[in-house]
This record gives sequence, C-alpha cells and structure tokens, in this order.
Amino acid sequence: MDKRVRIIKRAMDVVSSTVGLALTAPLFPFIAASLYVDSPGPIFLRQRRAGKLHDESEEGAPTFVEFDMFKFRSMIPDAERFTGQVLASKDDPRVTRVGKFLRKTRLDELPQLWNVLLGDMSLVGPRPERPERQVNLAMAIPFFEERMRDVKPGITGLAQVSLSYTGRAGDDTEIKAFEAMLVNPFALDFDTEGDTSEDEDPVAEADDMRMKLLYDLPYVVSLERLASFLQMDLSIIVKTPLIMLRGVGR
Repeated sequence: MDKRVRIIKRAMDVVSSTVGLALTAPLFPFIAASLYVDSPGPIFLRQRRAGKLHDESEEGAPTFVEFDMFKFRSMIPDAERFTGQVLASKDDPRVTRVGKFLRKTRLDELPQLWNVLLGDMSLVGPRPERPERQVNLAMAIPFFEERMRDVKPGITGLAQVSLSYTGRAGDDTEIKAFEAMLVNPFALDFDTEGDTSEDEDPVAEADDMRMKLLYDLPYVVSLERLASFLQMDLSIIVKTPLIMLRGVGR
C-alpha cells in the first residue's frame, strides 16, 4: 500500500467514524429497544474476526490479525447453538423481524464504527471473515488471502455496493451473465435427487466468495496509487448510503 494512501486512509477513518458515531448515536437506544422487545436477549453481537494478513505459520498456512467485531444482534439468541458456524441464507429462520430490517438497511453494522475508530477496521475494505472460515477459504480459493494482504477489513466495500449480501450479482449488472460459470464452473447438477426446489440455492459457500473476490482484489490494487484510491473509496462511500436506503441485497 502506498504510504500516502495509508496516512490519508487512516485520517479518513478517524474522521468518518467519529462523525458517524456522533450522528448515529441517537438511533442506538431505539434500535436496542426494538431488538429487545422483538427478541429479548443481548443487544450487541461480539464476534472474533480475521483482519489483515499477518504472515504464514510454520505449516505454511496464512495467518491473520484477529479482533473482536461488534454488530447489533439480528438473530435469535444463541442462533448457532445447534447449527454451528453457518452463513446466513435468504429467509434464514434465525433472523428476527427487527433483524431483517437492520440487515436490509445495513443498520446492524453501525457498531463497527467503533472498530474503525480503534483501528481494527477501515471504513472501506474487504469484509472480515471468521478466522476459521478465512483460513479454509484461503485453502479452497486461489489468492483468496490476498484480499487482506496489508489491508484492513471494512464496513463497506466494492463487493458490498456491487453484489448482494450473499455475493450474488444483480440482474442489471454486466457480471450477471457470467455468474453461473463463476460459481459453478463444472456445471454440477444439484437437483439429482429431486429434493431441491427452484427457489433453493444449493451453491457452496466458497462459490459466492469467488464472486466477491472478483471485486475485493481490484480494490486492493487501487490502494497502490493515491489517485485510484481516492476515486475508489469516495465512489464506494457515496454509493453505500444509497444501498442502505434502497435496502438492496438482504
């Protein structure tokens, strides 16, 4: 990453997170009350996430700087008690009524402004994964770990303003025509047993991440030059509120 980019990006993070927390703080009590009335339990969710690519372990596997990421809880308490760590899916029954609204508008991500202020995250960058999932995906997808090399994870990013929450392309995007080839390159038939309806989506977790990687890697490249960084980050920052207002992708 260009040294000037590193300095300016951190300055932008400190200013934006401070202003963002000040402006959105009045919303926190209303969100907290709505969450508790709809589903009594903890208001905030604290999860361990993988940050920047640190180095490689003795076994040769990539290792990442870990941190605790904060979100408003959008699922029922102890949602992973019986399922373990699984990605949220469309119409996930674990998501509460208020949680659906928070996810659709991205308001569940607001507490991450505190992570940005602390320096664990950046306002813009690739989304952080859980440490175990990050390593597994790095083993399954070539160059997946490069999305985090010397780059902090972000609240929003190029993939988040370009794709759906799960990583699917919108019908009006140019990449939509190539989606099937990218997420299912071997044209596997998932309906061989006759138990998969047309509305279900059996594509593996890694397939959706491949689609996001197509956007994360160009973002990382943009950080090598000040001009491309400013153009990219400002574009994403401008688009993010529009995505929130439209409720796209969840």
